[in-house]
Amino acid sequence: MPQRTAIWTVSDNPSPLVESRLPSEKMLEDMIVAAPRVISDEWMLIGRQEATASGRLDLLAMAPDGALILIELKRDRTPREVVAQALDYACWVEGLEGNDIAAIYARFAPGRDLAADFQRRFGQSLDEDTLNESHQIVIVATHLDESSERIVKYLGDKGIPINVLSFQIFSNGPQQLLSRTWLMDPVQTQVSAAAPTVRSTREREPWNGEFYACFGHSKTRVWDEGRRYGFISAGGGSWYSNTLDLLSVGDRVWVKAPGYGFVGVGEVIGPKAPITDFMIATDEGECTAMKALKGGTYHREFSDDPERVEYFLPVRWIYSVPIEDAVNEIGMFGNQNTVCKPTTPKWRTTVERLKERWKVNDGQPAWPSTSQDAR
Repeated sequence: MPQRTAIWTVSDNPSPLVESRLPSEKMLEDMIVAAPRVISDEWMLIGRQEATASGRLDLLAMAPDGALILIELKRDRTPREVVAQALDYACWVEGLEGNDIAAIYARFAPGRDLAADFQRRFGQSLDEDTLNESHQIVIVATHLDESSERIVKYLGDKGIPINVLSFQIFSNGPQQLLSRTWLMDPVQTQVSAAAPTVRSTREREPWNGEFYACFGHSKTRVWDEGRRYGFISAGGGSWYSNTLDLLSVGDRVWVKAPGYGFVGVGEVIGPKAPITDFMIATDEGECTAMKALKGGTYHREFSDDPERVEYFLPVRWIYSVPIEDAVNEIGMFGNQNTVCKPTTPKWRTTVERLKERWKVNDGQPAWPSTSQDAR
């Protein structure tokens, strides 16, 4: 049944807040544009009321990996109407090229430059090769009915990256408060978008059981420390760190440092933990990553923020190389999600080439790596 939230005051005599309504969902759209964090901390709005062949798309946003998020308000339409409309808009979004997206942003933010604003927002360059490589569908509703929930869950279970963000309004005296609830875990939708179905000539095949991980080697985190102490990490926002939850103890993960190449393959040996709790064995004894790591910042400034803190996942390296020996051959797989389960032929061939180059079999490496100094 549809998910609902109840809010109570905190006092000696708790009382529930009365649920109310906004005058219109147009007001909700205005609120999202004025404060995009109302809908997500991880997206950048790039378009509003954009004309398509079948109507006007309410809002268009972009994720840190260049994926597009089409946002459609339910308004007073039936579940069948709003889902059909959103899927129709997705067909249009899928065909957008780089120049189309730049033009949309120019209409949304006249005089601004998309690439420059993307750099400021996400701290990295906008890669035109991966721009709009995937997309998500988000239906925004102030009330969600059972029929909408069934339809969206069915599509999500079939791998379509679609979700519902349900808002509720509560009155607290003269003030109105807003709460939000996702129908499904946003990580599930993000992962579905990162493994797109057929688009133009792109193929899809069964997942080979090998995970891909992105290690952002920079002043924020340093691969030499990840290699030495046995970890991968991500932080700065839930979009980056939540996909670490895809990995379980025993999973094999191939790690790439964007801009350098593949740097290692390892086996997950424990759950993720924030920088304040993740323990590292050093020459001076065991201590937290907060104290042990000196090479990068690891988002220490967010150590009290569970959404943006750096999270670590312990890995036993099967084989790893220094950053200067990273493998970056033409045609190898890449993705800006911290962790994903690729389902493209390029991923299978990438793993096969790395196994051959590093002499890694389905168990342990064929011989001990002399460059291996991680635990």
